[in-house]
Amino acid sequence: MEKGESSVREFVNADTTFPAAIHAWEIHLADEDRTGNTIKAFINDIQLLASFFPPDRSIGSIKTRDINAFLNWMENERKVPCSPKTYSRRITSIKSFFKWLKTYGILSEDPAETVIQKSVISPLPEILTSVEVPLVLETADHFRYLKKPDARPMALLYLLISTGIKKSETLGISPNHFDFDIPDNPVLYIRYDTPGNRYKERKIDLPINWINIYNEYVNQAHPTKRLFDFSARRLEYILEDIGTAAGLKKHLSFNMCRWTCMVHDYYTNTDPEAIRMKMGVSKIQWREIFMKLEKLRDQYA
Repeated sequence: MEKGESSVREFVNADTTFPAAIHAWEIHLADEDRTGNTIKAFINDIQLLASFFPPDRSIGSIKTRDINAFLNWMENERKVPCSPKTYSRRITSIKSFFKWLKTYGILSEDPAETVIQKSVISPLPEILTSVEVPLVLETADHFRYLKKPDARPMALLYLLISTGIKKSETLGISPNHFDFDIPDNPVLYIRYDTPGNRYKERKIDLPINWINIYNEYVNQAHPTKRLFDFSARRLEYILEDIGTAAGLKKHLSFNMCRWTCMVHDYYTNTDPEAIRMKMGVSKIQWREIFMKLEKLRDQYA
């Protein structure tokens, strides 16, 4: 940390203007293995903040009242609409930026520390009901018994419904991420390449009969590096085809399967902490998710 502090201080101090400070922060975010989209959003947010002040305004001269004035302008006076979700993210970006400046000793006080963060609850996601789950699974299973058997739909859907893994995690699964050494307790290991996402790594129990479906799929597809060696869009099409064949009026998607898995586990009295760990989400993220699970529980039944 001391080495990092000294290297940052060589280029940034309280008298530095926003452009140089933003550039240094961008490098810091990249070093933390933040995703490209996250870095782009954070940088754009702080550039918008900087545009609110004169070009020669130093970062050390920014006070809490200045940030609140910017937020009021953005929410009420700027002609470009700002959704509650975007507003909340921009506050997060501002807090993260100034916290970094204080942590590295560039600023003695954090002007964003007392800025009120407005929590935004996004709309409830759409889920499958307890009646629709067996319907789509039966439909996916039907593809296994066609003239030209295809285990892909069942392998994909059953995995998503059972584990609740994300689209990106599905694309990253390799055959060696499964452990079938104990037939009565097959498991899936979710792995991440970037250090910043290592906290999301986890072990998820699988249904016992998943092994047969997996073996059938592997014998047909012969995957090597990736279990599902298809584009994300191709996998989305497979889910959409299942939904259409099942007569669903809903759009069957990765996100719907993830939320259905969570609601099913909660409905069947799985410990909430176990669900959180299964999904690989932080305790902060879990607060909003759990609020939604309580509301979705009745929809599932």
